[in-house]
Amino acid sequence: MSITKREFGKLESGEEVSVYQIKNESGAYIEVTDYGAILRCICVPDKDGNLQDVVLGYDKLEQYFVNGCYFGSTIGRNGNRIAGGKVPVNGQVYQMPQNENENNLHSGPDGYEKQLWKVKEVSEEENAVTFTRMSPDKEQGLPGNFEVAVTYQFTGDNEVKIHYQGVSDQDTLVNMTNHSYFNLSGHQSGTVADQYLCMRSEEFTPVIDSKSIPTGEYAKVADTPMDFRTEKKIGQDVDADYEQLKMTGGYDHNFMLMDYQPGKVRSVAKAYAPDTEIVMEVLTDTPAVQFYSGNFVEREEGKNNAVYTKRSGFCLETQFEPDAVNQKNFHSPILKAGEKYDSTTIYRFSVKKD
Repeated sequence: MSITKREFGKLESGEEVSVYQIKNESGAYIEVTDYGAILRCICVPDKDGNLQDVVLGYDKLEQYFVNGCYFGSTIGRNGNRIAGGKVPVNGQVYQMPQNENENNLHSGPDGYEKQLWKVKEVSEEENAVTFTRMSPDKEQGLPGNFEVAVTYQFTGDNEVKIHYQGVSDQDTLVNMTNHSYFNLSGHQSGTVADQYLCMRSEEFTPVIDSKSIPTGEYAKVADTPMDFRTEKKIGQDVDADYEQLKMTGGYDHNFMLMDYQPGKVRSVAKAYAPDTEIVMEVLTDTPAVQFYSGNFVEREEGKNNAVYTKRSGFCLETQFEPDAVNQKNFHSPILKAGEKYDSTTIYRFSVKKD
């Protein structure tokens, strides 16, 4: 186990930005940066023991200043979409920035992924780095001073553990997630269409139209292209003649996860690449996950001269339902003043066993 630090560049303010490499005994490692608390790379062994970097990202800090695809981003205070950017809390409606189709997406243009975080702790014992920041009252239009921390831990079992914690002095909206794009054949390998995905989900939340705000209903995945209860290729049905997929250009939907209990981490999804035989299992304590098949990645200059295009990676963003703050049927994302926000998601990597 080891943690090393290197300079990644500077902000216009002159503040230094650093990258932390967290390595385990096998030599596998992840890299995270204090700019945006972003997960920059995950390098894990394939079937031949060669390290493959399985997340999309950039080589230059300046590229993360833009990062329109949210590669590796810590999303906060709220992940996903909110209709009209309107957030009702205790009878008062707060206005968030409208940065996508008149709605709020991932908290707007000044989300947590565009902020310099403080390094609270570097733990050699836990092989973990903890980033923290104070999100002030009315940041993104939301109430409350929210003190938030994100811990990245990389275990000897090639688990990337992401632990979110926070407390606010007012009731507020909190629904954090990580927006990494995974490609289990290697970040530079092209489309993920032939990689397999299985999710423990019997229902999803249909969207009204191409603006991707949910109807407020839960719909069964059975007998639809949304059914991933048995593993299938991501590309098998992605272009099916199915209204929900046509409206969003492929998968960009919220799936409800089985066996939800607040605070209970359980296995919810598994993905697999046949060529590298890398398997990724997802474990989380959230009620839902947004599965996004990278439909709107047009052309991005990525790491090591890679070029990322449509469906070069897929996202599994663990969270509450989109627009949950405006939907009575959905799980409430309101954090009460003084209560602790505490959520964990784990991405566990291995090689497929015969």
